[in-house]
Amino acid sequence: MRSKLSPHAAAASLLSVATLVQAQTSPFSIADTAAIKQSASTMAWDMLQYYKGNLTGQTPGILPGPPPHGDYYWWEGGAMWGTLIDYWYWTGDSTYNNEVMQAMLFQVGENKDYMPRNVTASLGNDDQGFWGMAAMTAAENGFPNPPTDKPQWLELAQAVFNTQASPDRHDSTCGGGLRWQIPFANNGYDYKNSIANGCFFNMGARLFRYTGNTTYSDWADRTWDWMWKIGFIDNKSYAIYDGAKVGNDCKDINKAEFSYNNAVFAEGVAFMYNVTNGNSTWKDRLDGLVKHAMETFLPKGVAVEISCENAGTCTTDMITFKGFLHRWYSTITQLAPYTIDTIRPVLKTSAQAAIKQCTGGKNGRQCGFKWASGVYDGKTGAGQEMSALSAVMSLLIPDAKPPLTENTGGTSKGDPNAGGNGDNAQKIVKPITTADRAGAGILTMLVLGSACGIFGWMSVGA
Repeated sequence: MRSKLSPHAAAASLLSVATLVQAQTSPFSIADTAAIKQSASTMAWDMLQYYKGNLTGQTPGILPGPPPHGDYYWWEGGAMWGTLIDYWYWTGDSTYNNEVMQAMLFQVGENKDYMPRNVTASLGNDDQGFWGMAAMTAAENGFPNPPTDKPQWLELAQAVFNTQASPDRHDSTCGGGLRWQIPFANNGYDYKNSIANGCFFNMGARLFRYTGNTTYSDWADRTWDWMWKIGFIDNKSYAIYDGAKVGNDCKDINKAEFSYNNAVFAEGVAFMYNVTNGNSTWKDRLDGLVKHAMETFLPKGVAVEISCENAGTCTTDMITFKGFLHRWYSTITQLAPYTIDTIRPVLKTSAQAAIKQCTGGKNGRQCGFKWASGVYDGKTGAGQEMSALSAVMSLLIPDAKPPLTENTGGTSKGDPNAGGNGDNAQKIVKPITTADRAGAGILTMLVLGSACGIFGWMSVGA
């Protein structure tokens, strides 16, 4: 026989249950434009609580790291600033513009091409590419221009592109294509992967649309053709695989799939579709990529990182990928409006799932990673916040202007010859120490030993 609760105990029990229910209810809403902006505003603030670069004695532009000094590699700072540039453009909230400006200019590097010497020991083409894409986003969004004595957004994007178009980056192994890492001493230099080539392709497509210079479209064509020929893009399903080592002529392909590989190419293809006035070849490619993404990364309408999420093997970096999927796919609907009915309802369903599980942390609104589960998974971080923020703010895309060009209001000044000294990174621009090699080696072994057999994805060294 159970003993009865006293009135005070019963009241306390009810209060406890009520508190638990309240703690498990997300404070965020995407019911209308005002709710989306309010939710995005709070999420942006929460994300920046992980950033210390604006504090005395800290380094502007980077999140705490790299390991073992913190969780985050250099590239993720660039990804965060690119997210906040879109946040400003889509919400109109300029609260963080000063931090964006400071960060983006502080990290340009000695040659103003986003290859700072202090990250050489883990510098990948993809890492540099994320900073270059953020600069390109600033140009396309009309983000406030830097002071005239500083490098400009378009110039910085061109510098990154030019260094990556250098003959030193495109050797004859595997018939062409970019390697994962830039300095030859880095672990991963013997690996060619989709994200490195995807960032380069993406920038080429966007620079072509912005400037009209066919040099960029020629490179975009060449990169797509190489990816297709080598088999990194499946010729039937449009699946995009991670990459392969050069030792076997890239024939032993690691077929892990990540959402950002699909998204970075799909967005670039949409830019090419747009600037070529709906060219049927680019439309077919876009259709193939979108169809595969909807079936693979957005099953049941909710974003899932299939190669690691269910197995629980996602790294800190991989946790960010779903945010890029949302941001870049929302832009696709602007550039190729015929995709709106396919893409936007799914992104809204996924965003709703994302905010539903933002119930963690001391403030009761920290976001987790496993959106499809509907419940907070107990792990917080800048990547989780960035992804959820991206999912929410991307819903504002119907009211946003499409990316600008030089002919439609873009004011950023460029330099077609920027980045002329960038091939120096192919040499060792700072001595690689035993500690550097050991650290990079440990990172490589960690990736190689992951439960789902993932090899070198984007930037385990960046």
